[in-house]
Amino acid sequence: MATDLTRIGEKARGEPGLVFTSLYHHICDEDNLRVCYGTLGANKAPGVDGVTKREYGKNLEENLRDLSARLKRMGYRPGTKRRSYIPKGGQAKGRPLGISNFEDKIVEQAVKQTLEPIYEAVFEDSSYGYRPGCNPHQCLDRLGRTIQQEKVSYVVEADIRSFFDKVNQEWLVKFLRHRIGDERVIRLIIRMLKSGILEDGLVSATDEGTPQGSILSPLLSNIYLHYVLDLWFSKRVRRQSDGEAYYFRFADDFLACFRYKADAERFHRQLKERLEEFGLQLAEEKTHCIAFGRFARRDAQARGGKPAEFTFLGFTHYCGKTKEGYFKVKRRTSRKKLGQSLRNFSEWARKARRVLRKGEMIRQARIRLLGYLNYYAITDNTQRCSYYRYRVTQILYKWLNRKSQRKGYNWAEFNQVLDLLDWPSVSVRKDLNPFRREEAC
Repeated sequence: MATDLTRIGEKARGEPGLVFTSLYHHICDEDNLRVCYGTLGANKAPGVDGVTKREYGKNLEENLRDLSARLKRMGYRPGTKRRSYIPKGGQAKGRPLGISNFEDKIVEQAVKQTLEPIYEAVFEDSSYGYRPGCNPHQCLDRLGRTIQQEKVSYVVEADIRSFFDKVNQEWLVKFLRHRIGDERVIRLIIRMLKSGILEDGLVSATDEGTPQGSILSPLLSNIYLHYVLDLWFSKRVRRQSDGEAYYFRFADDFLACFRYKADAERFHRQLKERLEEFGLQLAEEKTHCIAFGRFARRDAQARGGKPAEFTFLGFTHYCGKTKEGYFKVKRRTSRKKLGQSLRNFSEWARKARRVLRKGEMIRQARIRLLGYLNYYAITDNTQRCSYYRYRVTQILYKWLNRKSQRKGYNWAEFNQVLDLLDWPSVSVRKDLNPFRREEAC
């Protein structure tokens, strides 16, 4: 099956205009479904039916044969998704997720594995989110190099309001049909999109959007924005610009860089109309056109002010200087993300002290700190990371000593334990110096 999917990708790259008319048999193939079952994590949250991977695997072969048979005769019906929420800064309720039943996750994975090679062959290089071999650091690296080394003087930072909830499903299906000519695949995806959401005991229809939490959702969102934004920028906006124009997108977060102010302002004006044409809404309070680049500091100081900053992928980008006084793109953890991360850690520690032993609580806190540093410990950001490590250490000390009425550690003993468990230190884990020699692909 892997060989077949590789051939699909090669064919998609070789014939960019090809419409694939025979794909469905890959999705309902029993061996492919077995592979998809194996790729799913055992600790994922269950859906409405409460079935876990372990329970489904007790009669795996029988379940897969039955699932394959239902898919082949088009008798498969996705179950209702369970509404869940995860913390999100600025929202009391949090970010909404749609949790699929385990069997539905297998089918979603099968569809994703079948379609992904087709679209990976045509996606623009400006798209970095949820793609094989792509990550946020690559996007940040390319953005920093572009501003540092190219003729960039203006940045338009933009935000789409509730993107995943507002995707127009009719437009999405039209976009899919540009490359997918197998109507059985289209019908299956439509059923997935319209399976409904269960929340507070009530099932609501899903006539718009593609629920976050679904395995297929990131691919579908990339397909949607590929046609709505990526191609529009490369085929129209860049060609209409008098100067250089660059564009970067990670999932639904994106921004554009321009040499001339007129080009940036024109893009800013046209963006709202472009999004509304496809059922999306621009969050205008989070969308700005700012002067940013090698001359921004000089021009701002001439006006008696400071150069503007922008936030992208959790980092505030600002106009810094090298030791020699030359312009340099620098980044620090955004104030919002820093505060949110500390609140999340504090909430975790408060709950963990009731259920975990001290040693296990420290080990899990170490894993959380490592995860944070692996993302945020980049060039020019060690100061914010050191502050985060300091505050996390304080929070952990506080809640460990509230596990019982008797104080567990004094500060010296606590630090000895941290040393024994190799408590992470702050160092640059990802070199994103815009002057660095670019690594070969």
